[in-house]
Amino acid sequence: MRELLFMEPCFKPMIWGGHKMREKYGYPIPCDETGEAWVVSGHQNGKSTVKGGSFDGWKLDELWSQHGELFGNPAEKDFPLLVKVIDANGDLSIQVHPDDAYAFAHENGSKGKTECWYILDCEEGADIIVGHHAQTKEELVQMIDEGKWDKLLNCFPIHKGDFFYIPSGTVHAIRRGTLILEIQQNSDVTYRLYDYGRLQNGKPRELHLDKSKDVIRCPHRNAATAGDWEKRDGYEMRRLAAGEYFTADQWKVKTALDLEQMQDFLIVDVTEGQGTVDGVAVRAGDHFIAPYQYGTLHVEGELEIITSYR
Repeated sequence: MRELLFMEPCFKPMIWGGHKMREKYGYPIPCDETGEAWVVSGHQNGKSTVKGGSFDGWKLDELWSQHGELFGNPAEKDFPLLVKVIDANGDLSIQVHPDDAYAFAHENGSKGKTECWYILDCEEGADIIVGHHAQTKEELVQMIDEGKWDKLLNCFPIHKGDFFYIPSGTVHAIRRGTLILEIQQNSDVTYRLYDYGRLQNGKPRELHLDKSKDVIRCPHRNAATAGDWEKRDGYEMRRLAAGEYFTADQWKVKTALDLEQMQDFLIVDVTEGQGTVDGVAVRAGDHFIAPYQYGTLHVEGELEIITSYR
């Protein structure tokens, strides 16, 4: 089909959320504590909706199940990826995600979660947590039980444009003052390890200590980083991640880019600037899918995009 599928987000209020998505992208967020926008999602806990075109108003999961030809007639039951914009006005909990095997066994057949983060924006002095310092499982469990979070967790500064790959089993936390694009497996399974003693509706949020101890990789190993920029005529590009669950690339368009859609589907996230794609106006904050056998996307303008596919 020669038609781009533009998506409307599903918004998620969170105790740590903010209002940067309204200020930066003009999103109609429901409140000033909006933590997440599920911008490309067929997950039952937050479905994005097609905006305009032949499938206006359709949910992504409906398209996947009823119009498989748009995605190369997939064998999978569910759309495999989930893309979010996350606005951390406060610190997120220290958490970890299981892999497919553990999630299937312990979470009613769910998928695990490997994800990646692109820092869309952040305040001066912002930082994140990725990984830990324990060398053995025994040391890890002891430090968790004794609450030695300052010694256990690997915290370091971040800047706009940084990229992080977060395999399942990696301890991590987005921290306040950070706006992130997250590309992940289609899963909503999260184990909380520590939540700063915060209350929600007067009660502490649930922790998942035993499951966290089960799935945390020990010792921590740093994941692969983004590739180098390659300069081309009219644009630059770099490979962000390539693995079992998704491939993601970043493109800085100076004048024009002809982008071949060779996949079952291609998710496109506009992260900066504005321009056109096949004559259709786009700007930062837009998210769309180029369906199966779409052909070449002709991009013009000064803008940055991130593409991903399974």
